[in-house]
Amino acid sequence: MAARWAPGSLCLGWRLRLGRDESGQATVEAAFALPVLLLVMLMLLQPGIVLYDRMVMADAAAEGCRLLATAEGDAQAAEDFVRRRLGSVPPHDLFHVHGGGCTWQVECQGDEGSAEVSVRIATQLKPLPLIDYGARALGLVNGQGNFEVEVEATAPTQPDWVRESSLGMSPAAWVSARDGG
Repeated sequence: MAARWAPGSLCLGWRLRLGRDESGQATVEAAFALPVLLLVMLMLLQPGIVLYDRMVMADAAAEGCRLLATAEGDAQAAEDFVRRRLGSVPPHDLFHVHGGGCTWQVECQGDEGSAEVSVRIATQLKPLPLIDYGARALGLVNGQGNFEVEVEATAPTQPDWVRESSLGMSPAAWVSARDGG
């Protein structure tokens, strides 16, 4: 008996072959989309790392200013306190370059006798892979290929009403004025 052609048989075979071809298409699309997705994730991760560093540094600088404004001129104790606060930044080069020596630079100026105190913190961090090429091309990195991050905080040692007082900045004068002396 000769094979007879059925009207739907050719279409059914074509659909089966078409189904196999479509499943391979998803793999090819994923192969193209995955590198793009990873690059986008890297581009979002780098600003997050820099933002985390800046937030920790700004908080440490502000607390250092409060300590300087109330301490009796002990800038070294304030610097040690700030360095301990900066310990919450992971010692990984992506967060803070630590290999070959620590890159934290902490400068404390002023004391409770000054009108204003300030704390400046600077560090370096390595860009993520692939981001470093773009950062070099745009001139965003220093000579060692690292980002430089710097934060400075300033604060008055006394509120305005104290500085504007006729008794001046001397607590002893305030006590004698209160006692009537």
